[in-house]
Amino acid sequence: MTHLPHPDHQPEFYQSIPAKRFFAWVFDTCVILMLSLVVVLLTAFVGAFVWPLLYLIVGFVYRVATIAGGSATWGMRFVGIELRDAHGAHLNGGQALAHTAGYTVSMALPLLQVISILMMLTGARSQGLTDAVLGTVALNRRAYA
Repeated sequence: MTHLPHPDHQPEFYQSIPAKRFFAWVFDTCVILMLSLVVVLLTAFVGAFVWPLLYLIVGFVYRVATIAGGSATWGMRFVGIELRDAHGAHLNGGQALAHTAGYTVSMALPLLQVISILMMLTGARSQGLTDAVLGTVALNRRAYA
């Protein structure tokens, strides 16, 4: 983690991260819901019979694809944050897959999600459980001029 901004020396990279992650999650949930509804329409409503599985698959693919493509979901981009690995680099496809798998497991097990949220609220780098395991961190994007 020595390649990442230090929370004491560069706190602006970690400012408001838990709140931004929450709003990004709400945004992404709306996008996934809309994409899932489109899939239901495209399957002539057959997808409605397997809605939970369809929603899970669409959400998983959406998260992996967007994180692998720019180290942030559309919601994260909207609120101005991005994921970085322990070396400060953008996440690649494998890391995006691992991060999404960790997120999915923590969402499936409410105790893990509560632990993850508490870690985000109390940790110096605002890392969730999956972030801590993978060595990833959500940072405020730099303002590029």
